[in-house]
Amino acid sequence: LFGCGSVAQAVLSRGTLGEPFTIHIGFTMGVMLAIYVAGGVSGGHVNPAVSLAMVILGKLPVKKFPVYVAAQFSGAFVGSCAVFGLYYDAFMDYSNGVLMVTGENATANIFASYPAKHLSVLNGFADQVIGTGALVMCVLAIMDKKNMGAPKGMEPLVISLTILAIGVSMGLNCGYPINPARDLGPRLFTAVAGWGVEVFRAGGYWWWIPVAGPMVGGVLGAMIYLLLIELHHPELGKRGAEENNIKDKYEMITMS
Repeated sequence: LFGCGSVAQAVLSRGTLGEPFTIHIGFTMGVMLAIYVAGGVSGGHVNPAVSLAMVILGKLPVKKFPVYVAAQFSGAFVGSCAVFGLYYDAFMDYSNGVLMVTGENATANIFASYPAKHLSVLNGFADQVIGTGALVMCVLAIMDKKNMGAPKGMEPLVISLTILAIGVSMGLNCGYPINPARDLGPRLFTAVAGWGVEVFRAGGYWWWIPVAGPMVGGVLGAMIYLLLIELHHPELGKRGAEENNIKDKYEMITMS
C-alpha cells in the first residue's frame, strides 16, 4: 500500500509529487509499519525469502512456512487492489483508459519490477541474490540478541533503514524488489486488472527473477550469517564481561 502507493503518486503526477527518494521512503516506511503491525503475532516477516531463511535456521517451523507465504502474497495482492482503487481516476486520466506495460505511458511498473534496458538475465538474478542476501544478513544481525542487536521496540525502524540502504545503493538495475510476494503479488493483480499477460512476458519473461533470486539470496544470506557470525558467539558461561558491556550499551542508549 505505502510502497506501490508512493510509486503511483510519483508516476501519475508525472514527477511533480514524487521522485525516486520519495519512493524509497514509501517502501521503507511501509516495511517498518508492517512489522510494527504484525510483528507481535507473526514476527512481521512480510517476505517469503526472510521466512525461508528462518526455516533454514530452525527459527520458524516448516509447517508454518506455507501459511506465511500465502499471507504475504495475499497481502501484496490486496494492497495493490487498494492502490489501484485509490488512484483509479488518476490511472484513467494518465493512460487515457489504456493500461500499458511498456511505452511512454506505461503504468504496470507502478506495481511490479521490470529490468532496465542494460540488464541481462544473469546480472538481474545476481542483483536479486545479492540484495536479498544483504537484507537477510542484516535482519538476522538486528534480531540476534547474542550480537549487538537493536534496542527493544526499535527493530522495525532499523530493518527499515536497511531497506533504505539497499534502495539507494542497489536500485538502478530493477528497483530492488528483493521480495517474491512484493513483486509477484502485485504482478498477478495487474494481469487480472487490465494489463494482461504481457506483465509476465515483458523484459524477456523477467517475472521469475524477482521470485527465484530473492529465495536463493535469502538462503545464502542466512548461511553466511550462521557460519561467519552466529556460530562464533561466546558460550553462555564465558559471556560475563560481554553481557555487562551489552547491558551498559543499552543503558547508554536509554539515557541518551
